[in-house]
Amino acid sequence: MPRSQPVGAHVPDEDPLSAARERGADVVQFFLADPQGWAAPRPHPQADALADAGVAVYIHAPYVLNVASLNNRIRIPSRKTVTAHAAAAAETGARGLIVHGGHVRSGEDPAEGLTNWRKLFERQAEHGGFGVPILIENTAGGEGAMARDLDMLERLWAQVGDFSPGFCLDTCHAHAAGWDLDGVVDRVRAVTGRIDLVHLNNSRDGKGSQRDRHANVVGGDGTIDPEVLVEVARAAAAPVLVETPGPGQAEDIAFLRERL
Repeated sequence: MPRSQPVGAHVPDEDPLSAARERGADVVQFFLADPQGWAAPRPHPQADALADAGVAVYIHAPYVLNVASLNNRIRIPSRKTVTAHAAAAAETGARGLIVHGGHVRSGEDPAEGLTNWRKLFERQAEHGGFGVPILIENTAGGEGAMARDLDMLERLWAQVGDFSPGFCLDTCHAHAAGWDLDGVVDRVRAVTGRIDLVHLNNSRDGKGSQRDRHANVVGGDGTIDPEVLVEVARAAAAPVLVETPGPGQAEDIAFLRERL
């Protein structure tokens, strides 16, 4: 029986139902295509089985997408791929499609990248929307990033907020970007008005490192106090997913469920 605050993990896409059972997960996240490529996604064949088991599903878009890019050869296929993954995610019964904020290159105007995000929503609104909520995720580093710093995130929401996108808070990314995790939920909500999902990851590197290297919540080489992560999850009051090394995911989930 799912708890009031679901806890789960990012799992391999081959057999997410078995992975959920092995980890004791209420919710899972997985890819519908190669995360480092542009292949067309397909709805997952376990969609009905996951729904029947009461396991909530989120889909993560490929990492190569960059909606903000000023390069037409990246931005245009990124838009098309977001749309395709959203459609496949909807057919899989997903509660959302997570998309990284993206970036512009050094010397380019970030305002143009923000405008490109707005165009994504504007164009799809003309076709009835995406069919599944788009959850924009904060990122760890890189110059010209759309969702690394809170001030840029505020500028992004000024462009896309009218379309009511969701937000996915990644604690490792926030820590790597130099955010103070104490009170981070309130600060994010002051910008976005919401947190729809939490990627509750520890970090192998120190605060402000701009390095995106996840560690297990407990029992690993994380630099974030696990109790701080618990407080972030509790304050967010949203579904929680760990994107941590697989062998420790069951322990991470059990630890979080006990605390939450």
